[in-house]
Amino acid sequence: MVSIVSADKKDFQLLSEIARVTFLESHGHSAPPGVIKSYVKDKFNVNAVEAELHEKENIFNILTYNSKPAGYSKIILNNTHPAIKERNITKLERLYLLKEFYDLKLGHTLFQFNLDFSKKNEQAGMWLYTWKENQRAVNFYKKAGFEIIGSYDFHLAASHSNPNYLMLLRY
Repeated sequence: MVSIVSADKKDFQLLSEIARVTFLESHGHSAPPGVIKSYVKDKFNVNAVEAELHEKENIFNILTYNSKPAGYSKIILNNTHPAIKERNITKLERLYLLKEFYDLKLGHTLFQFNLDFSKKNEQAGMWLYTWKENQRAVNFYKKAGFEIIGSYDFHLAASHSNPNYLMLLRY
């Protein structure tokens, strides 16, 4: 059984663990080990995730499969981008599944949940960044209707960045 619930402030430890593991599974090979270790320690520790949960614009959701945490998402409504003319547009900041759940199509379920939420909140579309070398993610978003409209260097450290696509889906 699949369930998606809004994360609240009490979920910071669970989100921290899922965020850490899913980032390592999908991006752990994208930079030297020391850079990855430092980034994960800085961005996905319990204090950082708890702080993100306290920011009212961040909307986190947790997906469970058979009562087991399987992934999470983070969106921000009305998050503009200089390359996108629409003002009422959602940023899909994170959509991650634990690797053991990849083949169950749960990413589609979580994405659709966020898409429906965005549309219900009168957004004109959704944008995101995705690592150019993560072909699985690029293909996922293209299949969902996103177009590549630009590039972005995602900084993991002062000495390392990963090339990302800027992708857009208009409703």
